[in-house]
Amino acid sequence: MALDELREGAITEAMNLQEPIPPSSGKEREPTLFVLPASEPPEPEPPGRPRLRRAERQQVVMHVASLDRLLPEDHRARLVWEYVQGLDLGTLYEPIRAVEGTAGRNAIDPRILLALWLYATLDGVGSARQLARLCEDHIAYRWICGGVSVNPHTLSDFRTDHPTFLEELLTQSAATLMHEGLVSLHRVALDGMRVRASAGAASFRRRVTLEECQAQARAQVETLRQEIEADPAACTRRRQAARQRAARERSERVAQALGELAEIEAKKQGEKKDKARASTTDPEARVMKMGDGGFRPAHNVQFATDTASQVITGVEVVNAGSDAGQMPPMIEQQRYGRTPEEVLVDGGFAQLEDLEEVSSPEGGTTVYAPVQKPRKEGRDPYQPLPGDSATIAEWRQRMGTPEAKEIYKERAATAECVNAISRNRGLRQFLVRGLVKVRTVALWFAIAHNLMRAVALRAQVALAVVEG
Repeated sequence: MALDELREGAITEAMNLQEPIPPSSGKEREPTLFVLPASEPPEPEPPGRPRLRRAERQQVVMHVASLDRLLPEDHRARLVWEYVQGLDLGTLYEPIRAVEGTAGRNAIDPRILLALWLYATLDGVGSARQLARLCEDHIAYRWICGGVSVNPHTLSDFRTDHPTFLEELLTQSAATLMHEGLVSLHRVALDGMRVRASAGAASFRRRVTLEECQAQARAQVETLRQEIEADPAACTRRRQAARQRAARERSERVAQALGELAEIEAKKQGEKKDKARASTTDPEARVMKMGDGGFRPAHNVQFATDTASQVITGVEVVNAGSDAGQMPPMIEQQRYGRTPEEVLVDGGFAQLEDLEEVSSPEGGTTVYAPVQKPRKEGRDPYQPLPGDSATIAEWRQRMGTPEAKEIYKERAATAECVNAISRNRGLRQFLVRGLVKVRTVALWFAIAHNLMRAVALRAQVALAVVEG
């Protein structure tokens, strides 16, 4: 009896502990023996390792594709090669001594070397060593080579060994566009651009130092000669030749620097002659004021550009820091049977004697150049001065007209634009020395520029025909 009472009491106590059902539920909760704890969300499983596509360099694969398939059809390298294919390179083939029926290694096709340097110029590559590396690694340069191996020495020599051929090629490129009616040579803009030379400021020495350097260089050449005569097996033949060549070239550069120094001294007056200096690295370089206001060894590159087409029609390189006196030779350089009818120049070219020479009846070229600001306040700069000739008076009055001011705006849009394009293609510092080689490199830039301008002009004409 006591066991039954205990059991009923436990059941009654458990029912009293149950939570009451809210009245809104509409039903009563069934009695439960135990109170269950509130359920918690299950813990998330730890994330698995990420699935990645990893590099596998030991897997053997086979790629079957020709160089021609790897290069896109519209790639610029194809334009360069198509241009080179249409040129007459007879003057480049004549010196080749490897001919049929004789022994020796086959020579590299000059078309390959010409195309490589044109494309490299457009690509902003100016180093022969860098170009040689690209011919192994870059698909565009490999495509131009077509399996032919090249080395930096061959590339460097080809770039500077053919100035006459490049001069004719520049003339031919502009003359062809004139024949097609794309270049008129009616109005030409001239401008000079100072480009850093391959020489340091510390290489400029005065006469006393240069004479000492010359004596040391001659002594070094004589010492090497005596060593070789005394012991021919002292070093390898290649090292002997390299040391002799380096000593001889230094002696020649110092001698050339002394010759250039005489010319520099002739342009200075009084005590300034003793301060004249010439470079032992590039004797033909001169210290010039650059666009940023600093002074560095440089060369002055002159471009003549047709304003209507932006085609370069003339190239010259001088070692004068000023453009004074450069207008007549640049206009006379035109090789197309006639001189331009009008020429646009900045204030550096506007020398009165040059204006007289160019605008004379024999010259027949109308000059548009800014008139200098008068020293006397209130005087009209466009009115002739008492001592002006008829040509100078006409120039002053012409530059005061609205028509002349509007025409002169084309100078910056043409000459400055071409200079900026050349800068972007790497014409910031020459890697060669001497005016001849420097001018040859400038010709490469002009020819490459005209190539792309020809493509653009012909595309405009074709589009106009389609739309018309």
